[in-house]
Amino acid sequence: MTRLSLFSSPYLLGFDDFERIVDRAAKSANDGYPPYNIERVARGDNAPEKFRITLAVAGFSRDELEITVEENQLIIRGRQIDDGSRAYLHRGIAARQFQRAFVLADGVEVKGAQLENGLLAIDLERPEPQKIVRKIDIKGV
Repeated sequence: MTRLSLFSSPYLLGFDDFERIVDRAAKSANDGYPPYNIERVARGDNAPEKFRITLAVAGFSRDELEITVEENQLIIRGRQIDDGSRAYLHRGIAARQFQRAFVLADGVEVKGAQLENGLLAIDLERPEPQKIVRKIDIKGV
């Protein structure tokens, strides 16, 4: 059976990759750990648009976190090593691994990351695209 999609319209030329990106984003949204916020940071005159993603990563050190950008996808991974030398009477804080992915639009750049008080803040920036108008010459036969 053929699957119909909004992106299969003949008026949307070259948007084939968007369907793949939307599918990838939908798959990564299933897990709720770790919780996160996305905020638009106020910008000044002639400044690029800025965003901040903040993840609650209590119990993770900088060495246990990894941030990468792969094909317009921001991926944050956390890996805690279980300390076998401790004898727990109750264990409510598990050494849990996670991977959280965000699909980035073209032109969005990761500017930096900061870990403070159990919150990992990742700063993103989207510069204004240049408006290019190009005239196409019509050739005769």
